[in-house]
Amino acid sequence: MGNCGTKEESAVVAAQSQVNSQLSQLASRNSFLEKKHNRSFSDLSDPSTPRNFADSRNIAIYTDVIAFSLFELETITKSFRTDYVLGEGGFGTVYKGYIDENVRIGLKSLPVAVKVLNKQGLQGHKEWLTEVNFLGQLRHPNLVKLIGYCCEDDHRLLVYEFMFRGSLENHLFRKTTSPLSWATRMMIALGAAKGLAFLHNADKPVIYRDFKTSNILLDTDYTAKLSDFGLAKAGPQGDETHVSTRVMGTYGYAAPEYVMTGHLTARSDVYSFGVVLLELLTGRKSIDKTRPSKEQSLVDWARPKLSDKRKLLQTIDPRLEGEYSPRAAQKACSLAYYCLSQNPKARPLMSDVVETLEPLQESSTTVNHRMQRRLTATSMGCRPTPAAKCPPPCTVPACRVR
Repeated sequence: MGNCGTKEESAVVAAQSQVNSQLSQLASRNSFLEKKHNRSFSDLSDPSTPRNFADSRNIAIYTDVIAFSLFELETITKSFRTDYVLGEGGFGTVYKGYIDENVRIGLKSLPVAVKVLNKQGLQGHKEWLTEVNFLGQLRHPNLVKLIGYCCEDDHRLLVYEFMFRGSLENHLFRKTTSPLSWATRMMIALGAAKGLAFLHNADKPVIYRDFKTSNILLDTDYTAKLSDFGLAKAGPQGDETHVSTRVMGTYGYAAPEYVMTGHLTARSDVYSFGVVLLELLTGRKSIDKTRPSKEQSLVDWARPKLSDKRKLLQTIDPRLEGEYSPRAAQKACSLAYYCLSQNPKARPLMSDVVETLEPLQESSTTVNHRMQRRLTATSMGCRPTPAAKCPPPCTVPACRVR
């Protein structure tokens, strides 16, 4: 395995004491096996991913970050084949893969996502280091898990747990996908909020700085997990009120005071959460140039309506077809309104956001049960008309179909 070759990189890796104790053993063992067996790509297992959802249960086994060789990551991605591409972003290209004992003795079967850094200079390299540093030490059910990394010559790669349902962005905005139910949207909002709250309340607080739908990944059961920590920053400590930094992030999600001054606080993340919550509620993108000029900015279009009880329900995604609790919708809209306050101090803490969203899960469950009863009644012979009645001996009540 190659080495990073700079003091900065060595310092980041050295900071992870748990990882260090295993790196030398794994690297030497891997080197020995490669020399002994002289393996080629055809000798290794086919990494077609996913094999089955049960494989993801092995994720809990990986408690330490693994240092992979470039050869191993080329192997599990079939030399980074184009048909293994999961997506592309500012950092680079993400490929699917599959690790097991055929790749390295001692590895348990697990589908993974391999992110390859674009070789475009120092900034990308710093973001790679940031991800290794933060995700190598942070563990939470609502943060994507970093399985390993590769730092060989000028190659920089990251290996994550594989998220079977992809990004929230795809589920919300792709026309080919079925609209997410209200219950699922509220569950995703709560999971993402818990992830941010964990970062903000860590022993050494972390500001995520790039909270958006494309960075929220979904597992098989729609568990939301934050990914892509390349822009994350250590939060202010002690008497500090903010972190001064170069303005980075995504247009449409960044807090206005951060864009204007470069002063970064946890409340900057709260604003970004408000934008994402608004996207979940409305089904609209934060910035959409295809809409009329007054509706292109989601926040500018929706915020005035959120403070008006007569108008706020007009903002709810019409694809939900009214299958939600109006009271829960009002509370969610009110929460989005406060998160999007122009005054950072008026925004709630993420821990408060979590407390507000948790009761909404019960309302969502009630709506889901009502939908299931309606679907069950329809499938048992009720006609799709407002006054339909089941013929005897059916005892199912009359159905109301939209």
